[in-house]
Amino acid sequence: MDAEKTENRSLMFGLIAIVVVTLLLAIIGFVFMREPDEIIEGQADATSVRISGKLPGRVVELMVSEGDMVKAGDTLVHIHSSLAEAKLMQAEAMENVAAAQNQKVDAGTRSQIIQAAAELVAQSKAGATITRKTYDRMQRLFEQGVVSEQKRDEAKAAYDAAVAAQQAAESQLSLARSGAQKEDKESAAALVTAARGGVAEVESMLEDQYLTAPCDGQIDQIYPQPGELVSLGAPIMSLLKIDDKWVTFNVREELLSQMKLGDSITVEIPALDRMSAKARIYYVRDMGSYATWRATKATGDWDSRTFEVKARTTDQIPDLRPGMTVLYRKK
Repeated sequence: MDAEKTENRSLMFGLIAIVVVTLLLAIIGFVFMREPDEIIEGQADATSVRISGKLPGRVVELMVSEGDMVKAGDTLVHIHSSLAEAKLMQAEAMENVAAAQNQKVDAGTRSQIIQAAAELVAQSKAGATITRKTYDRMQRLFEQGVVSEQKRDEAKAAYDAAVAAQQAAESQLSLARSGAQKEDKESAAALVTAARGGVAEVESMLEDQYLTAPCDGQIDQIYPQPGELVSLGAPIMSLLKIDDKWVTFNVREELLSQMKLGDSITVEIPALDRMSAKARIYYVRDMGSYATWRATKATGDWDSRTFEVKARTTDQIPDLRPGMTVLYRKK
């Protein structure tokens, strides 16, 4: 009986000790332990420029590879288009035809035509002179009663016809000497201008045979391979502007109190050995109804909208690549 009582007493003291230790641990945990920081996860991004041209054709040569660093003005790709070159030949031929026509109009009537018109005027003047003399002679004979009135009228009609022919010949000579009309000259000049515009249009397309980098950056992706056909405006490659990087966070509106426009925040980059960096928020925008967190309770809760928050690091981080995870710990 004494042994049993001793054993029961030992068990009781053990239970009491366990309870006391548990209570002490609970009190220590309540006093010293704190709620972990809430983490907002974002992603690094950079401006991407798509390289494309207005010349449909075949990719002849790629001067760069994915990952290459390029400077503004560096040649990236050569595109050949036999169709565009044929159109250029056609446009240049049309320009030559229009220029020749315009030159012909400006030069006026050929000298042979003017000479022929002048000879016709001289011939008509000679005819008018002869018929005038004949008419005068008939008039005198009619007054003397030698010839009839009909003969005199026939001579007068012949003289009038000769005068009319002389006037017509002089008009033809004047028209030949003056050349084309003003409207004809303006029309010919307009045709030359239109033809030159066609040549300039094709030449501007052919300028895109060699596409160059619009800015400094890194070649991100190349879409076609040498020998493939590309259409008008099709993207050939994308260029990352490495110096223009930012971090994007999708934040619920109740967390915006710590991520206000213009605020400076501290972010963490796990891929760079959990590197810490300062960043300034420069953009906050509502993402729309599709990104709204809907309330699950009928009462006591509300819909929470999501905002897109963008921030740029105050210092350049060359190793920060688009797509890397960036963390912000809510305080």
